[in-house]
Amino acid sequence: MHLRKKQPVRDVVTPDPTYAEQARKGRPTPKRKQSEAANRRPLVPADRKVAGQSDRERARANREREYQALRTGDDRYLPIRDKGPQRRWVRDFVDARWSLGEFFLPIALVIVLATMFFARSQIAATAITIALYGVVLLSILDLFVMTRVLKRGLAARFGADKIERGLVWYGASRSMQIRRVRLPKPQVKRRQPPR
Repeated sequence: MHLRKKQPVRDVVTPDPTYAEQARKGRPTPKRKQSEAANRRPLVPADRKVAGQSDRERARANREREYQALRTGDDRYLPIRDKGPQRRWVRDFVDARWSLGEFFLPIALVIVLATMFFARSQIAATAITIALYGVVLLSILDLFVMTRVLKRGLAARFGADKIERGLVWYGASRSMQIRRVRLPKPQVKRRQPPR
């Protein structure tokens, strides 16, 4: 047979009257109709023309501020895709080095023009095609080496487990642009180590 142990009798706690007075809100609960009316806002502003104009002004000011940030490198107003210390470091790393990718478009343009001028000569056309493929292969090789060095630099600077996604592609796409047209504008000189 199983015997139950007696449970100790707990003291009954009487609420402190001063606490009860403090807990009161001092006003009646508002009716549902009154609460909804207080939270109600018009979906459409009273003067839609003025509201639209102010929205356009605000958007224009934001675009102007973003463009100035792209030109000066001010990290506060940069677009989200360019914001942050890791992306800044990648930009500085890419801008500090010479890469064949930034010269690819001008070289390709020269090769296309040369193809037009020497279209009648089979030997010249073959040599130009080989030169174009050589430039493409060298650009890919340079890009491969740059991304490997970039990954190591990011891991050493920020830690391998704290690297944001997409930074290598961000750096690779920046290295394929002509330096003068890159946005945000380069903030470092050639061969200057990134900050």
